[in-house]
Amino acid sequence: MKTLLLDRTEWDIVLDADGNMAIGEAPYAIAQDVASAVRTFKGECWYDSALGIPYFEQILGHWPPMPLVKELITKAALTVPGVASARCVFATVTNRVLSGQIQITDTSGVTSNANF
Repeated sequence: MKTLLLDRTEWDIVLDADGNMAIGEAPYAIAQDVASAVRTFKGECWYDSALGIPYFEQILGHWPPMPLVKELITKAALTVPGVASARCVFATVTNRVLSGQIQITDTSGVTSNANF
C-alpha cells in the first residue's frame, strides 16, 4: 500500500529530493492513513459522507464517555484498507486536548502505531 507522504507537523504533502510529491509505503502508509481517518469529521468527505468520526454530533461540546470515544476511533481505524485490528490507547487530556495512540496490526501481521 502507498499513500502521499504528509509532514507530521503541518499534516500537508511534502516533496521528495527530486521535487516530486513524496510517497509513503507500508507499514508507515497504513499508520498515516489511520491517523488521517481519525482526523476526519463525519460528513467531511464529499465522496462518502458516512466516513469520519461524528465529532460535532457526539464529542465536541458534549461529555462523551471515554469508551465511546475509543470505540469511534477504533471503528474509524478499521475502515482503512489493510488494517486487521486496531486498539486505541489514551495518553493524556490536557487543556481539552486528547492525545494518545492507535496500535495497528495490518493484514500481513506487522504492528505499527499512529499517534493522535
